[in-house]
Parts: sequence; C-alpha cells; structure tokens
Amino acid sequence: MKKRYLGVALTLTAALAITGCSNGGSSSGGGGGDISATPEMGGTLNVLKATEFSHLDPAQGFDGGVNNFYRLLYRTLTTQSTGEGSKGTEIVPDLATELGTPNEDATEWTYTLKDDIFFEDGTPITSETIKYGVERTFDPNVATGSPYARILLEGVEDYQGPEISGELASISTPDDKTITFKLNQPFADFDSVVGQNVFVPFPADAGITATSLDEMPISSGPYKVEKFDRGSKLVLVRNDKWDRDTDDIRGAYPDSFVFTFGLDAATIDERMIAGQGTDVDAIGDYLLSSNISRIQTPEIQARTLSGLQGCTTYMGLNTTKEVFKNPLVRQAVNYAVDKTSVQTSSGGSQFAEIANTMLPPTVAGRMDFNLFETEGNNGDPEKAKELLAEAGYPDGVEFTVDLMSRPLPQAQAESMQQSLAKAGITMNLNVIEAAKYYETIGTTSQQSDAAITGWCPDWPTGATFLPPLFEGTQIFEKGNSNIAQLNDPAINAKIEEIRGMTDVAEANKAWGELDKEIMALAPAVPMIYQKVIYVVGNNVAGAYLHDGFSGGIDFVSVGLQSVKK
Repeated sequence: MKKRYLGVALTLTAALAITGCSNGGSSSGGGGGDISATPEMGGTLNVLKATEFSHLDPAQGFDGGVNNFYRLLYRTLTTQSTGEGSKGTEIVPDLATELGTPNEDATEWTYTLKDDIFFEDGTPITSETIKYGVERTFDPNVATGSPYARILLEGVEDYQGPEISGELASISTPDDKTITFKLNQPFADFDSVVGQNVFVPFPADAGITATSLDEMPISSGPYKVEKFDRGSKLVLVRNDKWDRDTDDIRGAYPDSFVFTFGLDAATIDERMIAGQGTDVDAIGDYLLSSNISRIQTPEIQARTLSGLQGCTTYMGLNTTKEVFKNPLVRQAVNYAVDKTSVQTSSGGSQFAEIANTMLPPTVAGRMDFNLFETEGNNGDPEKAKELLAEAGYPDGVEFTVDLMSRPLPQAQAESMQQSLAKAGITMNLNVIEAAKYYETIGTTSQQSDAAITGWCPDWPTGATFLPPLFEGTQIFEKGNSNIAQLNDPAINAKIEEIRGMTDVAEANKAWGELDKEIMALAPAVPMIYQKVIYVVGNNVAGAYLHDGFSGGIDFVSVGLQSVKK
C-alpha cells in the first residue's frame, strides 16, 4: 500500500512491558477476555477518528488508514493476508483463484477469477469489471491513488481512461473469468501490484463519475455503505451479496461498523482510556504521547497495542523550486536540522527513533548510514552556513514548508524551524487542513518549497519506497508522490535497472545501496521512524496491528468478544 502518512504514535516505555501483540485482560465494562481472541459474529464496532477518510473512491485514496478501511468495501485480485508481522504482508489470492501466472520474462500476467463473486446489487464480478476498474483510474480527475498501473502497464503514456481514450489494449479479457495484463517491463512481483486499490472492479454501466464513488461506493466486499454524513459519520452494514465461501481473508465479524469523524484527539484518548458505555465496543486513533503515563494500569495495558509503523517521516525538498535547485542548499538543510530536537518534539527517545535513511528498518536490504552526521544528531549550523556560502547564499535562504494541521507535524516543524534559524535558514509554515493535505501536496501546482509527510512501503521492499518518492517518471500533476520532484537521469536509470532484476535478494540489496545514492543528492530530510499505540475497548476482540497498513488495527479481523443477543 503506498502510503503517505504522518507518523503519529509512539513506542511504549519499558516499564509498560507491552509488545507488538495484543494482551488479554478484564474489566467490568465489557467482555473482559483476550483482545486477540477470535471475535463473535454480530454487533456493532465503533471507530472513533479525528479525521475522515481522504476518499471513499479507491482510485483516489492512498494513505495507510484508508487502504486498511477499503478492504471492508472492496476486493482485488490479490490482497495482503491477515496476522501480525510478516504473516500479514504475505500476498494471497482474493478475487482470483490463485496467484498470477506469468510468461517467461514476467511481462505478461494472467489471472482466473473465482465463481460466485458479486457486487452489492447482485451484478457478477467479471474480468471486464476488473478491466474497467483499472481503466477508470487513468482519468485525470481521479488519478491520485496508487501509481503502479501507470508505471507498469504497456501503452499508457497518453491514456486518460475509458471515457476519453476508450479501452486499454494492454488488458485483455478473453472470457468472463480470465484477465491478462501486458507490462512495459519485466516485473516479478506483479501479484503485489494487482492487490493495489486501483485494481478494484466496478461495473462499466453503473454511471460512475469522478465524484460518485466518494458519495456512495459500489461494494464488492463484505460491507456496504448505509449512511454517510461527510465529516461526521459513516455507517457500514453487511453486504448480503458477499459470499464468505469465496473469501479466505475477511473475517467480517461485526454486523456493522460506525465510524465517527471530527473528534478531538484528546477526546478520543479520554474515551478510550475510560472505556465506558458504547466505548467498550470501540477502537480509536493512535494515542497521544501526553497520555502515555495514563495507560500503565494492568487493566489498560491488557487492552493496549503497540507496534512499529514501518514508515519514515521526512521533509521533502522540492528540487524544482529556485531555493532548492542547488544540492548544496539541500545538503545544508540536512546538516542544520537538529534531529534530537525533532525526536523530542515527537515524544522523546522512547517514542521515536532518529532517521538518517529514507528506507525504514523493516525494509529488506536496507543499509544503515548517515551522510549528514552531526554530534549527538543536534545539527551543525556552521557546516550548513559553509555550504550555503559555497552555493552563493552567504546571507542564508528562506523557504515555505507544507504541513498537516495536526499537533505532531506542527511540533516537528516548529522544532526544525528553530534549528534551521541558527544556520540562517528561515522556514515559514503553511498549515493545511488534514483531510485535504495529501491531495494538496500531491498536486504539483499547489506544492510549496517543501512538505512534511511520511511514507510506508506497499510491500516491504525498496521497490515500493524509493521509486514513488524519487523516480522522475513518477512526477504527476495530480496524485504525485515524488514531493521532491527529483528527476535525476542516473537515479532514474538505476531504478529501472533494479526493477528489472529477477533475483529478489539481489534487488533488495541494490535498493539499499540506491538509498545512499539518493541521499547524497539530499532531496529530503529523513526525520524519524515511529511506532503506534492504540487503546481499544474492553469488549473488542481480534485486534492486532497490521504491518501492511501503517501499523493500524486490521479492520477485516477485528470484532467484539461478546455480542448482546
């Protein structure tokens, strides 16, 4: 899942003795059993959130939280499995009977669909609906989601969706059950690609527009939308056309999900810690660092989850802006940032690990290096001043950074603002509403000089981390992930070379080495790697943190311990 994200939750102190798995406990408020136990069928699971989902249309949403949510509504040819750690990130069949069959050089992939798979209105899911679902994601009005179809499918350079360009020749459907994709290059891990949200099927005759699915999705999964009040509430109920016998992944335990949006983060924490009333059947957002001391009781520890996000929080430096065209200026910013201060603003050393590489520790082949090392990670303003003078800016520079209107990125930005000032670098803050943030920074015409954001791999290799962030061919007018807009010929060529490797171990090692080459150009400032902490209701069961969804609670496995009959 490509994931833009802003890391927001933190590692627990050793005193809490909480690991990445769930722990059982009891309370008078609800079920009182093991929150990792298999849930009962039925009931309503409440989800308390500060911010609503970016898009209900899977062609447009692409952050970790919404990717997790989409699996309740939508199915794809493959998907990630369920379970903690690497078990959850295994790619398994979903709508397909088995993983894809490639040709000899992995430039063509064929899938066969299962029987008895339907949309919520009873319309059969066929190969044609998958083809149309992919084609519509090329429409410029919705092309803000996963980029892999645009990157890998043959003949898509000028393709703009079925309404403008007609059918896409590189997807063939010889019958209702068979679909073949022709690629523009060998790609050994295409099974992971067809599990992306841009491969969700839709019927071509459903009158879908650029906005209709955001208002009322067409479900292929176990739930459908019953009610959606934008910005406040979303209610999902069972989709009776979904057949459990065709789906080995989704437990679909609750009868309904009720998502409540727009709650203050501190309010969510108060409710989850108290665990009263209907909140015994609830899960919330990540815990604020200020409330860590309040969850040390055995009762709350028993319903607390902690785990590594597997993501990198960073500041992308827009290399097309005048201030950052010179790599010496970008290097100066890297030297000037006091990362220890950023770590403190993120909750301290027990809550955030300082990042010096773009690839996080969970990615295979990642190298540990620090090209801009400073004593104590406190920054080196004098070294930064030297580089600025060499670049022709003896009096310093000024730039504007985009950031989300949430407490953590604002605290991180203010921390960097102070340390950069010591080097004569003025950083102005442009705070953007959270629900509109990713769309704004992903629109090249709306980007400022820099942006604070984060990235989690779609699957745990550099293939889903470095190319989306730094490959020149992945700079798009909308849905742009290359925030730095780096378009370096040598880097582009190296990415192309690694992508064509058929030896996975060799490719993973090469991605790690490329990370170092990219950081030498300083298109970004890696800031921190974080963990997430969730407190769940006492009657919640089947709760664990999924490595594939920014460490979020896996929605397709969670439910209630006890359901009132």
